[in-house]
Amino acid sequence: MSLTRRQQWHIEKIQAERIARANKASSNTENLPETTEAQIGLVITRYGQRLLIENSSGNLIQCTARRNIDPCVAGDQVIFQAVDNDSGVVTALLRRDNALERSHKLIAANIDELWLVVAIEPHYQFDLIDRYLIVAQNANLAINIIVNKIELSDNINQVKKDFAMYEDISYPVHYLSVKTQIGIDTLKTQLNDKAHIFLGQSGVGKSSLINQLIPKLNLRVNEISNKSKLGKHTTTATTLYHIPTGGDLIDSPGVREFQLDTLNAKEILEGFKEFKPFISQCKFRNCAHINEPNCAVKNALETGNIHPKRYESYLALIA
Repeated sequence: MSLTRRQQWHIEKIQAERIARANKASSNTENLPETTEAQIGLVITRYGQRLLIENSSGNLIQCTARRNIDPCVAGDQVIFQAVDNDSGVVTALLRRDNALERSHKLIAANIDELWLVVAIEPHYQFDLIDRYLIVAQNANLAINIIVNKIELSDNINQVKKDFAMYEDISYPVHYLSVKTQIGIDTLKTQLNDKAHIFLGQSGVGKSSLINQLIPKLNLRVNEISNKSKLGKHTTTATTLYHIPTGGDLIDSPGVREFQLDTLNAKEILEGFKEFKPFISQCKFRNCAHINEPNCAVKNALETGNIHPKRYESYLALIA
């Protein structure tokens, strides 16, 4: 049986303390009290050069990080030493399982699942969905698709037909309505004991959905804002919240869409996972799957093993 994040937290504590003691010998050692013990903490949010860290007791502590430590983001696990009850110094960054980036800017770390929220209104766009899928595939993240506001559809069968091409290549698709509560309880059970990030363009109902999952979200936002001394400003930063029914949710309000200008053609191709079984069968190693002869990807398209809309999306993105 897999361990929950809290169980992993305690298992890594001993290792964390050893790392912290080793860091005390670093040339960048801060002036910390000799009696200060190393602790493992979870990054809740970053604001400027400061971090808001949650310790194993659930308390929030303002921290600065040593100059020799890579930038930390929401979801990171770190080693820190308290200066007093409200402040501390981060002395080490623990190994990440993964990280999500946008235009070479780190957004969040240690994510179990990415949830792409689209909607009936504004109407979902396949090219935008494919961009998110490409980013998730390159970050090695599991991704789920939420189709929200289904109460606005006058032809739900057509909606499900549209998304069948994603379900056929093993992307889970969930049909929800916050307004009529369709699928909400089921979604809550799927979030237990994992760390999630919700992404989606403006207007798809992401905030309403998050408020359903975390009814006391405003209280938590106020707590974080008061602790960071930055008021409501912190709500524009990527922040981790705990879901009462289990699991963590990383909200990144500033991420509306992903441009792929930092990805090369090979990385874009990596995002079309249904192409993979056929790529090695192409005649040429450097086949771009456009006009080359004996292209197994194009043959798969003709035989119905690759959906035409997905192939059209691929061509548009590498153009």
